[in-house]
Amino acid sequence: MQNPRLASVYAKALMDIALEKNILDVTFQDIQLIQTLFTQSKDFALMMKSPIIKADKKSSVLKAITEGKLNQVTDAFLNLIIQKGRDSFLGEIVNAFIQQYKKHNRITDVKITTATPLDDEMKSLLNQKIAAQFPDMKIELHTHIEEKLLGGFILEANNNIFDASIARDLYDIKKQFLKNEYVQNIR
Repeated sequence: MQNPRLASVYAKALMDIALEKNILDVTFQDIQLIQTLFTQSKDFALMMKSPIIKADKKSSVLKAITEGKLNQVTDAFLNLIIQKGRDSFLGEIVNAFIQQYKKHNRITDVKITTATPLDDEMKSLLNQKIAAQFPDMKIELHTHIEEKLLGGFILEANNNIFDASIARDLYDIKKQFLKNEYVQNIR
């Protein structure tokens, strides 16, 4: 069960502590490590969500994985989450913290989907064009390949989608033919 409000509150608490101790960037790197654990290990994610596995077992597994890799504040925060029984929400808390960090540092995620991989020159050009559209933001460009686009691209930024794919153009042409406006105008 998801609980975005709870995740946001805990993420904000960690953010405030990290800002107060001037270790926000270090804490962000720690949280990215935890997010990687969730995304790359389905077993880890299932263990953290499991109500059957005891808190001390979860804590010892997490400690074994992250031994010497986390700062003291992040380590204490994760232990607190587990001891308070909020471990099933840890994935959400991690994602909420990353969102709050990006908002605090004015970082915009931009996703571009293409039919073929982009070369470095094209990525750089796109990054410059997008940065010009968002002059006061830092841009994080994420690329994705989807062959069914046939060509062109789909750009997603700030909850906006710009679809300049050939698949979209073909769909629009098909719609026009099905509508068949020209035949109706002849009669």
